[in-house]
Amino acid sequence: MTAVSEAFPAVYSTDHAEIYDFIHAARGRDWAAEADDLAKLILDRRPEARSLLDVACGTGEHLVRFATHFERTEGLELSEGMGRIAEAKLAGGTVHSADMRDFDLGTSYDAIVCMCFSLSYTRTVEELRSTAASMVRHLAPGGVLIAEPWWFPEKFIDGFVSASLAEEEGRAVSRLSHTVKDGRTSRMTVRYTVADRSGIREFTEHEILSLFSEEEYKAAFAEAGCPVEYHPGGPNGRGLFVGVRP
Repeated sequence: MTAVSEAFPAVYSTDHAEIYDFIHAARGRDWAAEADDLAKLILDRRPEARSLLDVACGTGEHLVRFATHFERTEGLELSEGMGRIAEAKLAGGTVHSADMRDFDLGTSYDAIVCMCFSLSYTRTVEELRSTAASMVRHLAPGGVLIAEPWWFPEKFIDGFVSASLAEEEGRAVSRLSHTVKDGRTSRMTVRYTVADRSGIREFTEHEILSLFSEEEYKAAFAEAGCPVEYHPGGPNGRGLFVGVRP
């Protein structure tokens, strides 16, 4: 097991966690539909699957839906704010507080998923391999692994800009982002403005996302003992890696 001591570079703030679901729903995210599609991919390959771990589960929206497909669903999340929100949604469900690069839960699962390009927050190929190894260690023989990558280097758009606005009675949130290439990474600056009855506040977050190649992702999982295939498209256009542990 590779020890990882440095702080993870992308632990979302409490401010971000509190508005995450609201702003991304306005951007068109449908977590329930995504979870249904992922469950189908899993059950097509392992019809008897009963347990699932969602690595970097965020606020737990996928897990809420996964619980309708699997008897035991658990999450793993390093961000305290995100994990607290996820646990509240799961009504007694388990969300483990741990670093995905090096975790040991002492159990195994029939399926493991890692969505929302969370793997790209690892900073080096070595960290990517450590994360893949941690996931595969927790996957039962015949278990299904699904992971969503960030953009591959040749598909990344340098200088990409996006804007979103979410509104409801008494609250509005805007999100502006700008992403640039910096060597083998992309650097995303995201600025939020939140207006509610207490006033208006702003905060900015900086995300560093590694631009791993398709081959580097595949090699990491193959080395860990679970070869994967790349399926273009996926829920967010970046595709999915899908594998079954021998």
